[in-house]
Amino acid sequence: MPRPFKSVRCLGLMAAALVPLFASLPAMSQATLLLEEPYSYDGDFAGTGHAAVYLSRVCAESPTRLRRCRPGEKGVVISRYHHVGGRDWFAVPLLPYLYAVENPQDIPLYADAKLVALLRKQYLDRTGITDKDASQLAGSAYDRTSYGFRVETTPQQDDALIRWFNAQTNEDSYQLLKRNCADFAKQILNFYYPHAIHRSIVADLGVMTPKQAAKTLAQAAKRHPEMQLTAFIIPQVPGLKRSKPVHGVLESVVLAKKYVTPLLMFHPFVVGGVEAAYWAGWRFDPSKHALIFDPVNGLEPPLTSAQRGWYEKSLKAIRKESLESGPLADWRRFAPHTRPQLDAKGSPFLEVSASGETTRIGVSRTNTLRMLARPELVEDLLFARIDEELKPHHPAHASERQVDRDWKLLEQAAKASEASLDSGISASN
Repeated sequence: MPRPFKSVRCLGLMAAALVPLFASLPAMSQATLLLEEPYSYDGDFAGTGHAAVYLSRVCAESPTRLRRCRPGEKGVVISRYHHVGGRDWFAVPLLPYLYAVENPQDIPLYADAKLVALLRKQYLDRTGITDKDASQLAGSAYDRTSYGFRVETTPQQDDALIRWFNAQTNEDSYQLLKRNCADFAKQILNFYYPHAIHRSIVADLGVMTPKQAAKTLAQAAKRHPEMQLTAFIIPQVPGLKRSKPVHGVLESVVLAKKYVTPLLMFHPFVVGGVEAAYWAGWRFDPSKHALIFDPVNGLEPPLTSAQRGWYEKSLKAIRKESLESGPLADWRRFAPHTRPQLDAKGSPFLEVSASGETTRIGVSRTNTLRMLARPELVEDLLFARIDEELKPHHPAHASERQVDRDWKLLEQAAKASEASLDSGISASN
């Protein structure tokens, strides 16, 4: 049994061990390292992202105390945070951590900042976490794309990890350079597989980064097939500004013009040497051979170029047909003028009042076609979502089955829009 590890702290990064929602064999469990892309200020400057760990057999008695999962429970994401509630780490169930909802059917098809803030507040209020920085604990997939690196674990290892965590004092001890979130993820994964993850003195100047954690874990899995590494992508929910590619410390310098240009002026040979080393072997693509995480169906192959081409051609045809019936609503211009709400079942919808009339538009799979919104608005919502899914992103952002589900919703919305137009013409006649 690996020895327990010393306490560490998380950078403004965040790597996570995450176990897929649907473990195939009851006797097996997994730990997944989550490598999360940077966004906002981290994306503009450091670019190192965030790290967390998803444990499929470990659940939360409370956000700061662990226990074994009961039948039907799907585990937690655990990560170190900087100055959140005076705690070193928090444990959050997988779906709330990614989407701030507890039912996969309630995940918004398209989200803006107001809707995300409402979902986070509703979830965190229920858990009793009221710290002003606690929004980091829920809804990660609205802000960024993440990469999962899953390895197998044993029940005995999970039990030992639970005992160790519950025996420690969970108090804030974050240090940027040696007790950051990537350090935290490193220690958890090394608990299961000693020495699997290590820092790089050259590439990251000795600072542990989320990308280095993922890279060394993938390398260790090549040497140890028993780890059964599986890589996958958790796509960012369409709507907010897209996150940026994740980098290491020197990699950020090599690839960012704002840093490399002044360095070239004063230290051209140093920059040249670093770039040569990067292109010769430092590079690590976390999306290589990765599956797509679907909160409903688990892990699926990404959309192929041929499938994308077929959907793009079909989308163009259905959009042209809709335009011939009349001008389409512009969802991206409409959404900012709405107020986010939750229906009686907790599913999100948007409400807007104009000319003495109130319109409600469902934005989750459970209520998109149920609410009495103008059909062309629902149709354009789905156009906006499918547009995002079909963009030739690197990495891929959708599986064929995900696009097909959205396509069927679009077809239903288009039929409703056509029926509404026909009934209007009949009434006019």
